[in-house]
Amino acid sequence: MTEFIYQQLRYPKAALEAGVEGVVYTEIEIDYQGNVTGVKVLQSLGHGCDEEAGRVLRLLKFNVARNRGVRVAFFKKIKVQFKKPKVVAQPGQMQVQYTVTTTTPSPPPATTEKPATTTYSYTIPLKK
Repeated sequence: MTEFIYQQLRYPKAALEAGVEGVVYTEIEIDYQGNVTGVKVLQSLGHGCDEEAGRVLRLLKFNVARNRGVRVAFFKKIKVQFKKPKVVAQPGQMQVQYTVTTTTPSPPPATTEKPATTTYSYTIPLKK
């Protein structure tokens, strides 16, 4: 059940922009046929996370047992965790720049000479 919930869960855009993470605590009502008929949010997270948790929980289907031969509705508490998706680096280009300074060991010069410098610049395309 947990795997199904997190496969169907879509992080709300408003929550992503606001950087919201956390857990939505819910209570669902399951009828005698195993369908989710109601979702009650016990502890809210806001920014569209409550609505998304409700949408996903309404997709669930349960196998309902009988209580002494009578089909009954029952309640179940479920928590849905929202974590920001990890940002994967996009393939692109990387630029490296470095400077090489060469000096020759010699006695201190009578005149002040600057050491010779050479600058290299590379662009490396990265592929996945």
